[in-house]
Amino acid sequence: MPKGYGAAVVLFIFVYVAVFVWSWGALGWLVPSEIFPLEVRSAGQSINVSVNMLFTSIIAQAFLTMLCHMKFGLFYFFAGWVVIMTAFIALFLPETKNVPMEEMVLVWKGHWFWSRFVGDDDIHIQEP
Repeated sequence: MPKGYGAAVVLFIFVYVAVFVWSWGALGWLVPSEIFPLEVRSAGQSINVSVNMLFTSIIAQAFLTMLCHMKFGLFYFFAGWVVIMTAFIALFLPETKNVPMEEMVLVWKGHWFWSRFVGDDDIHIQEP
């Protein structure tokens, strides 16, 4: 491989990581801390951290092999996953801005998809 191509690959890896950290990187930690009810927040966060670390290690182990086989296509592969993640967030994750933690269950109850999984028995709002 010519030296210029190698430099381009390193540049694309740098750009991908920089953009991912700036945009999606923190969401895997931030969103679960906002959407879980208080009763299950610690369990939900621990599962989130475990799954995050598991997939991070799998991707880290597979990245070089995938790069050798897929070459530049690997960047399209990860770009495709970013498109899928963006569509999932747009369709299935309700807005949590200015929603108190105690009222998150109402957000899930009012969502077009998740409302079928949240029953009236799950709503326990304490009046101040």
